[in-house]
Amino acid sequence: MDKQKVYEIYRLHKGEILGAAIGLAIAVIVLLLGIIKALFVIICVTVGCYIGKRLHQDKDYIKNLLDRILPPGTYR
Repeated sequence: MDKQKVYEIYRLHKGEILGAAIGLAIAVIVLLLGIIKALFVIICVTVGCYIGKRLHQDKDYIKNLLDRILPPGTYR
């Protein structure tokens, strides 16, 4: 198939393709690791994505988070 045609199919069905890929990845993780370990991996990936997104938006996110949790100046 032509690259343009493949891109057009992807553009029209992006949600379905990404959903199927994520579902396949989760199924493989569950089959390889078991449900408890798979849940742990999924939680760690989700937390990592969230922190990465926040760091991308605000470079001082970790410093501000630690200021809220710990007394100011503790970690410096």
